[in-house]
Amino acid sequence: MTAPTTARGSTRGTGRWIEHWDPEDEEFWEREGRHVARRNLVLSVLSEHIGFSVWSMFSVLALFMGPEYGIDPAGKFFLVAVASLVGAALRVPYGFAVARFGGRNWTVVSAAMLLLPTVALLVVMEPGTSYTTFMVVAVLTGVGGANFASSMTNINGFYPLRLKGWALGMNAGGGNIGVAVVQLAGLLVIAVAGASHPRLLLAAYLPLIVVATVLGARYMDNLGPVRNDTGAAREAARDRHTWIMAFLYIGTFGSFIGYGFAFGLVLQNQFGRTPLQAASLTFIGPLLGSLVRPVGGRLADRLGGARVTLWNFAAMTVAAGLVVVASVRESLPLFIASFIVLFVLTGLGNGSTFKMIPGIFRAKALAAGLAEEAAAVHARRLSGASMALIGAVGGFGGVGINMALRQSFLSSGTATGAFAVFLGYYLVCAAVTRTVYLRRTAPAAVRAPGGEQTAAGAADEPETRPAYAEV
Repeated sequence: MTAPTTARGSTRGTGRWIEHWDPEDEEFWEREGRHVARRNLVLSVLSEHIGFSVWSMFSVLALFMGPEYGIDPAGKFFLVAVASLVGAALRVPYGFAVARFGGRNWTVVSAAMLLLPTVALLVVMEPGTSYTTFMVVAVLTGVGGANFASSMTNINGFYPLRLKGWALGMNAGGGNIGVAVVQLAGLLVIAVAGASHPRLLLAAYLPLIVVATVLGARYMDNLGPVRNDTGAAREAARDRHTWIMAFLYIGTFGSFIGYGFAFGLVLQNQFGRTPLQAASLTFIGPLLGSLVRPVGGRLADRLGGARVTLWNFAAMTVAAGLVVVASVRESLPLFIASFIVLFVLTGLGNGSTFKMIPGIFRAKALAAGLAEEAAAVHARRLSGASMALIGAVGGFGGVGINMALRQSFLSSGTATGAFAVFLGYYLVCAAVTRTVYLRRTAPAAVRAPGGEQTAAGAADEPETRPAYAEV
């Protein structure tokens, strides 16, 4: 396939490559950048959306797996935990694949790979299939979760800093909503055909995967400036902020995906809901959490990601406390209401934390004395690389959620103990956000990327101020 050599830049090899891309240049952005970025964003969302649906497929199929499958609640929690674990682990190579192969090229490959777990599930999804076989297929579904890292890394390069909160929120939110959509589709199948026809759900996704693959190949672009930048990956891995933000992202995205996988199982096993009753409720939280992720990004663009993240973790702590109370009292209405609020807050936090990442690296570059343009390039390099690592660690949070719930059910028959642990984690995340990114510091105390301190601005602004409040 050939590509135009004007607005989209030059071609390279057999793919479409843009060799010049400067979204911080407002004239370039308004003339051609905005339209190219938006097209790539829409198609990225489509591929990531289907990826999330495939990744969370076992959380829905578990509702179809009645006594005839011979799998107890702990076994079902372990299946979804394995899917979450593999998806999180694959996010690291997927994120770095964008620089190696190109965002468009890797989107096509990663979308096509979704056919593997979907076809495998279509074959094995019936009573009598061994637990080992289901475990192997759960491993395959992990490729759907890995799409997030490559998609976010790719879109991060297309947008200017002032719009990254919105763009990354839209990209991730559109992908995250795949969890709710597959749950709604599962509800439709159970309501119309009954719980004995899970293959109808799987068959519906096969043509969607093909469409996403073809559209990505036809209309997406690769960005030449991010090609083969392996140094950025090493530099991001050495930066402490990558790991601090990964810790915070466990609290937001780890909670979102972990709860998305586990909500229906908790309703069935603690509150005695039938598969249809559970399916009629499980989609609400992931749907709302996905829809508000762009809102979290937009709020962070306006108010500062660190501020929004701090208040969000405080609210998550309160919501988790209400979930614990509801679990102890066995109050289904309070449990559902509190859980849905918690889902919404995870979505807001997802948007605000990812907005913080490029802002942190830009602030450090400016503190080191780099000019605006150079700081923007520096931030784009390191934030794209760090997102792969942060997204992977956040995905591991989903594993922790499901393993904690599994252990809580094995120990006490309820989820109360697990939710008490989650509450404590949110408190720690709030404290870390406050201490690292919103503590009052003088400008002289801001550290440059290499670790040295800079006194820039100290003479003119002797008063203290939040170090990263605006990121």
